[in-house]
Amino acid sequence: MPVSARIGADLKAQIARGVYPPGSALPSTRALAAELGVSRTTVTAAYDQLVAEGYLETRPGARTRVAAGILAAASPGSAAPVPPHRLSAFGRRLLAEPAPPAAPAPAIDFRYGDLSGDDFPVLAWRRALNAVLLRRPARLGYGDPRGLPALRAALQAYLWRARGVSCSPDQIVVVNGSQQGIDLCIRLLVDPGDRVAMEDPGYGTARRAFAAAGAALLPVPVDAEGLQTGRLPGLGPARLAYVTPSHQFPLGGVLPAARRQALLAWAEGCGALIVEDDYDGEYRFDARPVEALVSLDRAGRVIYAGTVSKTLSPQLRLGYLVVPPGLSEAFTEAKRLADRQSPGLEQAALAQFLAEGGYERHLRQVRRRNAGRRAALLAALAESFGGAVRVEGAAAGLHLVAWFEGVPAAAEAGMAAAARAAGIGVYPVGPLYHDPAARPDRAGLLLGFAGSEPDAIRAGIRRLAAALAAAHLTAS
Repeated sequence: MPVSARIGADLKAQIARGVYPPGSALPSTRALAAELGVSRTTVTAAYDQLVAEGYLETRPGARTRVAAGILAAASPGSAAPVPPHRLSAFGRRLLAEPAPPAAPAPAIDFRYGDLSGDDFPVLAWRRALNAVLLRRPARLGYGDPRGLPALRAALQAYLWRARGVSCSPDQIVVVNGSQQGIDLCIRLLVDPGDRVAMEDPGYGTARRAFAAAGAALLPVPVDAEGLQTGRLPGLGPARLAYVTPSHQFPLGGVLPAARRQALLAWAEGCGALIVEDDYDGEYRFDARPVEALVSLDRAGRVIYAGTVSKTLSPQLRLGYLVVPPGLSEAFTEAKRLADRQSPGLEQAALAQFLAEGGYERHLRQVRRRNAGRRAALLAALAESFGGAVRVEGAAAGLHLVAWFEGVPAAAEAGMAAAARAAGIGVYPVGPLYHDPAARPDRAGLLLGFAGSEPDAIRAGIRRLAAALAAAHLTAS
């Protein structure tokens, strides 16, 4: 902090303590400078700043004084208790939902959602950014809330090639990650009390967002093929369904064609909309990625949410929605009110990266690297645990679930704590269930593998096995 700023801070503290009450004169700048051993210019700068902030006032030919009306701070223990702030109904519902715990990252972290920093295409992204910067516009202003036209055109072409999605650029809304896309869907489509069907277990942050909005959640069980669509007719009417059909989160099932058709028929029959979260649909290791659910939609019932958080970086905060034509205007205005637009420079760079083919080249490379990480994790689990662990959901995506046979579900928290004490981050499956009674009574851990290299993955699983054995948290 500059010397003049430190002097100003000290003077404000003296005023707050009542050493200099309102209307009292301060030492002259010359006297205070001599006392502090600084230049008079430095003290004058401090006084001028406090005058600008309203702490001091000056008059020609008179000493600088503390401004009238400045109150001294209350003495400790004398202040009246501050009443609790009144939150809206949304705020109260938000705090009623448990937030994810915050803790320093362990040495080896299997947290889902993290990517390896080595995978980010630094040189290619820098070239794209440089190309954008060289096209500096004559005027800087706000753009289309839906996103840059060049990016929406590039996304339209990419989605048709990679995900089988046929849409117009006018249907695409660029958002700050898929989470903002989900939030916009809730704002526009869900009123308090509206019934929303969700996979169980499912994505906890989406469930928390719907619950905070006051939705009545309808948990629908999943199995190895994803959402059990045969359960939908028994739910009664619903406003919306939130699903992850290309890679169910967290159990990894891929919704087959018959269930996709049943889901679309249910939505059309009861007038519901479907939010399709395609959070990591680009990753499939035993076959070509399946086409998105929205590619089968003929009635305008599906809102498709995509993101680059699992392909480039979650720090970019870039995602996109594909909305039915009849909802385009509403989503545009909701985005305008939320934050005007997503960052323009990053949008333009992504458009450049997509148009020149760099994005899909990068995707092929990271798909191979993540296949190697996945293989290392599967081999390490087999080596360290053998038949005591059953793996689910490893055919696609960037995570899997390890079920520990013979270990009760109640042991999950202890397993995570023992692992963290050994410097390993693992994450229980239990909190992802809306209905605890619906989950199997065996411990499960969600293990993401895209943020670590194969050697670290192997070392982490060995340390996990040792920590669980020492804590007597493995099957006997």
